[in-house]
Amino acid sequence: MDAVKIRKYHDDDGEAVREIFTMGMSEHVPSSFMHLLKQPLTQMVLMCSFCALLASSKSFLLPILALTLLLAGARHFVGYMFTSYIEDCLRKDLSHIGRSYLEQKDSFFWVAESEGRVVGTVGCLPAETAPGCLELKRMSVRRTHRGMGIAKALCQTVADFTRDRGYPSVVLFTSVVQTDAQKLYEHMGYTKIREFVIPEVIPRITNFSLVEYRLDLQPEGKRD
Repeated sequence: MDAVKIRKYHDDDGEAVREIFTMGMSEHVPSSFMHLLKQPLTQMVLMCSFCALLASSKSFLLPILALTLLLAGARHFVGYMFTSYIEDCLRKDLSHIGRSYLEQKDSFFWVAESEGRVVGTVGCLPAETAPGCLELKRMSVRRTHRGMGIAKALCQTVADFTRDRGYPSVVLFTSVVQTDAQKLYEHMGYTKIREFVIPEVIPRITNFSLVEYRLDLQPEGKRD
């Protein structure tokens, strides 16, 4: 990782940061689709549809075609949900990164740079769901630069910033399908606090859950 440096975000990094975030999130569409297919409700709907069409048509062709269309529709739906989430993030904190992270108290945003190119990102700000803690957000590394220790360095940067500001812990949220991220956080000393389904209709139906992690840095009583 000699050629990679972690530095403060600059305004001209914006497009690269948004590109890395978008590409990173889009990578989870296939695993989220497989997660959907593994759900009992999904399997029941597909099986009932197949059997009903087979019984009514007396042909294998129609139910197979219908099943193919259902699967294609489900894949498109998962992609649409991720696109909607990405666009929502791009409209919010990622539309004005400097304002969201650099102009607020106890908030910051870093990029990992290699040969003049932004290859990784991470930010942190006071956690809304865990008062007295900072939350790690928007961590992503370009696929071409993974396996080089960049994600670990970004995680450590947030931990050091949090400790320097006198906060006792870092919290973060990741999804159930982001298994590589979960392994990284656990390797960095994070502890899984809870796993919960997003309290919205579609995530409940698809059993799409988030995982909360926490990294304790110092006793609560030591914070000024």
